[in-house]
Amino acid sequence: MSSQAQNHEFQEWWNKQRGFLDKPDSTAFLAVEIRNPTSDPTVDKGHTRSARQLSWLWLLKFQQLATSLAWLTNGSVSLLRTANRRIATNTTDSPSDSSASSRRLYRIIKLFLFLVILLLCFELVAYFKGWHFSPPSVESAEAAVERVYAKWLEIRASYLAPPLQSLTNVCIVLFLIQSVDRVVLMLGCFWIKFWKLRPVAAVEYDGSESVEDYPMVLVQIPMCNEREVYQQSIAACCVQDWPKERMLIQVLDDSDELDAQLLIKAEVQKWQQRGVHILYRHRLIRTGYKAGNLKSAMSCDYVKDYEFVAIFDADFQPGPDFLKKTIPHFKGKDDLALVQTRWAFVNKDENLLTRLQNINLSFHFEVEQQVNGVFINFFGFNGTAGVWRIKALEECGGWLERTTVEDMDIAVRAHLCGWKFVYLNDVQCLCELPESYEAYKKQQHRWHSGPMQLFRLCFVDTLRAKVSFGKKANLIFLFFLLRKLILPFYSFTLFCIILPLSMFLPEAELPAWVVCYIPGLMSILNILPAPRSFPFIVPYLLFENTMSVTKFNAMISGLFRLGSSYEWVVTKKLGRSSEADLVAFAERESDPLVETTNLHRSCSESGLDVLNKIETTKKTGKKKRNSLYRKELALALILLTAAMRSLLSAQGIHFYFLLFQGISFLVVGLDLIGEQVS
Repeated sequence: MSSQAQNHEFQEWWNKQRGFLDKPDSTAFLAVEIRNPTSDPTVDKGHTRSARQLSWLWLLKFQQLATSLAWLTNGSVSLLRTANRRIATNTTDSPSDSSASSRRLYRIIKLFLFLVILLLCFELVAYFKGWHFSPPSVESAEAAVERVYAKWLEIRASYLAPPLQSLTNVCIVLFLIQSVDRVVLMLGCFWIKFWKLRPVAAVEYDGSESVEDYPMVLVQIPMCNEREVYQQSIAACCVQDWPKERMLIQVLDDSDELDAQLLIKAEVQKWQQRGVHILYRHRLIRTGYKAGNLKSAMSCDYVKDYEFVAIFDADFQPGPDFLKKTIPHFKGKDDLALVQTRWAFVNKDENLLTRLQNINLSFHFEVEQQVNGVFINFFGFNGTAGVWRIKALEECGGWLERTTVEDMDIAVRAHLCGWKFVYLNDVQCLCELPESYEAYKKQQHRWHSGPMQLFRLCFVDTLRAKVSFGKKANLIFLFFLLRKLILPFYSFTLFCIILPLSMFLPEAELPAWVVCYIPGLMSILNILPAPRSFPFIVPYLLFENTMSVTKFNAMISGLFRLGSSYEWVVTKKLGRSSEADLVAFAERESDPLVETTNLHRSCSESGLDVLNKIETTKKTGKKKRNSLYRKELALALILLTAAMRSLLSAQGIHFYFLLFQGISFLVVGLDLIGEQVS
């Protein structure tokens, strides 16, 4: 009987492990089978083998658990070492991030951090005293600390929570309005895809036309100290499939480094020797940044002989058929001012930062630009990879130096003058994404402070413009207020200020659907144009909230004319296209009368010169290193402190959001995203 009982217990344990023991009747059935007096050696052998397999299974799971723990430990140690090394070097923020407005915002965030830490200490005392479960009143309180806590409860319920709840409600309304705008844009994009709507050119250039049938085109390449990428853009423009006598290329060099000037000038001379109509221009008085550079180039006497101007930044590489795909859209459309093409990125998979940028810009081009171009014939000029009708530029006042977004400025003024725009989503121009967080942060600061400068300057002109009320409303409320002002305002205020404060003022409620569900849905919509990026949807949501502090600071500085809003910093690029690709591209597309051997030799020599110059500069110049970002680190501590407070209240969704958002701020603050400099 004891042997039978042991067999029964073993069989019952074994069935539980395999999930078969769910009902009492099955237990009885299995017990009857075990009480069979027949001794079968094969059955015992099978049981022994199964137990051995089970042991190996648990051993394998233990090994996997140990491997995971070792990986997490090594990762944590590596993270701590990196953080300690960067704190020890004490390189905090970039020069552009040390402006008066940035320092003022940092002081406010530090004060906020001190406040939430103080409140957390207070709440911890209340939690261990049991006051969270039975809140004391001022009358019943005995100890001084208890009376202080009771008074604090009255103050926060009567005076602090109501205004915070009002601000929360306002931000929620703005959040919903902006979400509806995103949904409408996506529906417009689906409509375009379903009906296959796309701009159609009136003519096509197939090579059978005479040279006189091709309009005169001016190609401009503005650059400034961009020695890593100048060869790519110059070569790509010089091999355009367009009659050489109907095209002139202007290399507009604003470099203040002598060696960069010499390298670019030598590259221009090399292409001049091959019969390409290309000129090198360098300004002695460098005012107005890119706008001043373009304005100076358009003042040349020979510009009056040209009908269109194509603009490419130094890191852009248009395909050889770029002009043949864009210029025909102007034929028969005298009111068309601009043809804008899509950007394609050669380094979108370089690191996590470039992948997240690709999600944002894919939505911008695939959805925003395309929908606005198809339905209202207006969108913001992207500053490059576009072709302008020179008559339209002159009629709306030309390039102005009043903002750091000269491309948006010229587009708004042309729109108010009645000109129309066309966006070509199927024509792509290769370019680079900034790979370091420092470069990306500078770029985003300029992109979000400039529109607020422009809004302040052109608001009255918009009201006075002789365009329809609908165009004025779209420009003011959608283009400027909703997408340029409201988005960074509510994103920073709601998720970086209100959410952590609501943990310490629980009377002001922030619904879970605002914290989690709606942002998640909007992230899914944003990522649809880049479906390969779906695995990065959670990092994308967290990173967008992390960038809200930079965008909010830039928006405020541009709106109130603070010093940093007028700062222009060239976005650093690394020149990802290899020299071999460039040589092969030039050999394939250049004039067949040109000797390819000479081309290969000269390109190689020029490439060696560039590499030697870069290496020399790297050795003698300032050593590059990753930085610490104080505002992001302070906000990380605020959010993690608020996460600890939400844990005391058992608020699951709020806790996890605050925890992961705080970690996201910590990673960005330690500059662990993007390019890592060893």
